[in-house]
Amino acid sequence: MTNFTQQWSNVFFGAAVRVVTLALFLVVFGASAALAQTRAYVTNNFDSSVSVIDTATNTVVASIPVGAGPQGIAVTPNGAFAYVANQNDDSVSVISTATNTVVATVPVGVDPVPVTITPNGAFVYVGDLTDGTVRVINTATDTVTATIPVGSSLVSIAITPNGAFAYVTDLPSGTVKVINTATNTVAATVPVGIDPVSVAITPNGAFAYVTNNSSNNVSVISTATNTVVATIPVGSSPAGVDITPNGAFAYVSNSGLNNVSVINTATNTVVATVPVGANPAAVAIDPNGAFAYSH
Repeated sequence: MTNFTQQWSNVFFGAAVRVVTLALFLVVFGASAALAQTRAYVTNNFDSSVSVIDTATNTVVASIPVGAGPQGIAVTPNGAFAYVANQNDDSVSVISTATNTVVATVPVGVDPVPVTITPNGAFVYVGDLTDGTVRVINTATDTVTATIPVGSSLVSIAITPNGAFAYVTDLPSGTVKVINTATNTVAATVPVGIDPVSVAITPNGAFAYVTNNSSNNVSVISTATNTVVATIPVGSSPAGVDITPNGAFAYVSNSGLNNVSVINTATNTVVATVPVGANPAAVAIDPNGAFAYSH
């Protein structure tokens, strides 16, 4: 199994739009507007920073110092803030994407790694690699408002498009835990493969795709029944997963083979394999679905 406490990272995208008449700087995913610029935010564990990539030119336009050992990163739906889980100092850094500076630091549990945000932008869910809890941050106050016992070692979190449920990979138990976000309690436990790492949910909310790092496959969970409805063989040590905006394809980074498998979600079969760099631990699709970034 890949050592994700050292290699885990995420990539998120946003488009910066300057509304001159309101003197407002707003970031909106996938926006198409004059003076818009799509950006990718990438955590760098080795130097405790976040790189900002201009995807129009594929160049780094900013480097933001954050806490020690940044891992997961998520951007609010309105694009105004990025939340970064700092594994080595037990905190979450809040970045203003208008200024690319840290504007708040939120203490959380030991070894925070995965982080995601509800579709309404009200709450951030942060998973703990050591004690298996999820902490919920209120974005209005940047304070922890709930602590949810979930499992033993949490690596990835994805929230359904309607915001009702959070799917959390619990690596040692080989399960995905489903949190009811209204009550912040575990509503279901879904057995998957060995060492589940990443989870991504289709845009229609119907399915969750889970990479099983030591089983070399992907489990497909029906969110209606919380059961596995398909198991897809992919490459060696699958790690990251993301789904195209139209829901047609899932991209899976295979850290053991230095490639990315492309899954047709209609047939749940691998239709292409793309060579990439060494040990890809994450993959992300840009908002218009034109490019996949592997890191």
